[in-house]
Amino acid sequence: MTFRIADSFTEALDRLTADERDDAKVTAFDLQRDPASPGMQFHRLDKAKDPNFWSVRVNRDLRIIVHRTNESLLACYVGHHDDAYAWAERRKLERHPRTGAAQLVVIRERVEEVVKRVVVPVFEEQQTPQTRLFDGLANDALLSYGVPPEWLDDVRAATEDTFHDVAENLPAEAAEALLQLAVGETPTPRAPVGADEDPFDHPDAQRRFRTVGGVEELKAALDSPWERWIVFLHPTQRDIVERSFNGPARVSGSAGTGKSVVALHRAVHLARREDEARVLLATFSDPLAGYLNDKLRLLVKDRPRLAERIRVDTLDGVADRLYRARIGGDRTVVDEATLRHMLEEAGREIEGPPFAAGFLYTEWRDVVDAWQLRDWDSYRDVARVGRRARLVESRRKRAWQVFDKVRERLAEQGLTTRATLYDELARVFEPGVPVPFDHVVLDEAQDANVAQLRFLGRLAGARPNGLFFAGDLGQRIFQAPFSWRSVGVDVRGRARTLKVNYRTSQQIREVADRLLDDRMDDVDGETEVRRGTVSVFDGPSPEVRRFEGEDEEVEAVGVWLKKHLDDGVAPAAVGVFVRGDGELERAENAIARAGATSVGVGDQSALAKGRITAATMHQAKGLEFRVVAVMACDENVIPNPDRLAGAADMAAMEEAHDLERHLLYVALTRARDELLVTGVAPGSEYLDDL
Repeated sequence: MTFRIADSFTEALDRLTADERDDAKVTAFDLQRDPASPGMQFHRLDKAKDPNFWSVRVNRDLRIIVHRTNESLLACYVGHHDDAYAWAERRKLERHPRTGAAQLVVIRERVEEVVKRVVVPVFEEQQTPQTRLFDGLANDALLSYGVPPEWLDDVRAATEDTFHDVAENLPAEAAEALLQLAVGETPTPRAPVGADEDPFDHPDAQRRFRTVGGVEELKAALDSPWERWIVFLHPTQRDIVERSFNGPARVSGSAGTGKSVVALHRAVHLARREDEARVLLATFSDPLAGYLNDKLRLLVKDRPRLAERIRVDTLDGVADRLYRARIGGDRTVVDEATLRHMLEEAGREIEGPPFAAGFLYTEWRDVVDAWQLRDWDSYRDVARVGRRARLVESRRKRAWQVFDKVRERLAEQGLTTRATLYDELARVFEPGVPVPFDHVVLDEAQDANVAQLRFLGRLAGARPNGLFFAGDLGQRIFQAPFSWRSVGVDVRGRARTLKVNYRTSQQIREVADRLLDDRMDDVDGETEVRRGTVSVFDGPSPEVRRFEGEDEEVEAVGVWLKKHLDDGVAPAAVGVFVRGDGELERAENAIARAGATSVGVGDQSALAKGRITAATMHQAKGLEFRVVAVMACDENVIPNPDRLAGAADMAAMEEAHDLERHLLYVALTRARDELLVTGVAPGSEYLDDL
């Protein structure tokens, strides 16, 4: 007998308490081993419309809902007695008449029990009727996207306000196709399977139903999140992954739209398409690199030799290894504190009005060092790309005297900068020199700097499909903007934007988006239009709360966290984020108040022991959690006063505020289902935007 589990089963399993999950897993193992065992307590559900739905007793109150035939057993749902029975009575398993895919369909006759009512306030003046989003679509078109026949009228009547209420009752492929239509894209209908083929073999069905061959495979499936998103791509994503580009290409989109998934699949696609191709999949932090590497192993677990040709690493890690291999020796990279001290010291030695320390550091980082300017003439003539403040020549000449002194002292002490290291590497890879990688895929590319992009351009930019970038301008938290084209990386005409959010609820996404502009332009004129992005699921509205003091905040956040833990959320699915290291103790205290223990980013062994992640907002990049608390959003914490104090003029101040907003946006969008944002009164100015 074929044994399968549905994604609805694993999602319901995750909502149980830890003890209930253990009991349900034991029963699932028993079902797989011997469903005909006399010890299995099956009960046919007389009120269910689908005659093949049965319940299986787990304990006094817990039941597993299965779809049982002579040939197969499908674990569909698990929950408390009344909840489990109600779930089964509202659904049926059927083959879609057009696509041929197996679907668990919500029964339309019972829709009044599951569809939320939208109450529209009535004002004295006449209201403008809302536009029906899909009124002009023919039945054939809707059916080709997987919409069940009984839901055609509801889909056609859906408006912007009611869309999510309808979509949550549709199979995933139908809801996603409608989301594409809602943001102005044209979905590609799936090719149907033949009438004599297994409906579970359809690609859409394989996203929801997993065939499990043995106890170990079932254990792995139940112990890890449902990974359908990593194995199956939305058609819009797949088009980007498989498209051939004759130059550097970039995919963008707001947080949760699947850019990292696209980057991962792109790396695998390039390695699979060319038998000997060597692919670098890079990012900027060790935790993110580890995350991508784990997902890569999952994606290519049936083709281990393919994984051998894909290197997952941080960009700095790759650069260090290449430097040792191609240039030789180790270079000591100056740390930020030492560099700032050198700049301040040299600034005091120059006659004339003093420079702000913040100005000297950012001018060095974003102009002098970034563009590797080695003499006065070069600095005088540079366009200062990314620096919005004008610098008259007399002041520029004095600034160069400071920078020249710093360059000399770095050389005297045997120190270098990271930008210099990348520049030296870029010079090694002249045209015709063998390169270690045929293709480079860079995730979180919005934070790549001038030197890194120039190096990547030399490494792989000249070849078709050589460079692929995934990033979001709204999550740029480290780098000032600059022209990619000026360093030889031109993505114009090869930039794509994703519009469907798979990770974050509509409510959380809408609140987080209030921190950013509706459209964001890069220096080369490419535009990311953020308006029109939609999430595939609804959830509770985020809470924003202010407290009289830190103790009150810690107490309230602790209570909030404990409630979710008591409701069955696993500690590893919870994250608490703060602006910087100075606020981490508040996060740790709140976690302790919840009766849990905390762990930092990257400690996978501790995560496995069931701890809540406590980290800074910078460390949040690339992570996701079911439940997130963002704490210590105080008036003198975010925006960071040190970053603002380092701004030399109003243009720099505006840039500092942008980066701080982006940082908070990153933290908020780590949440999937539940979000709490707190601070001590009066709180950060950004809380008013939320």
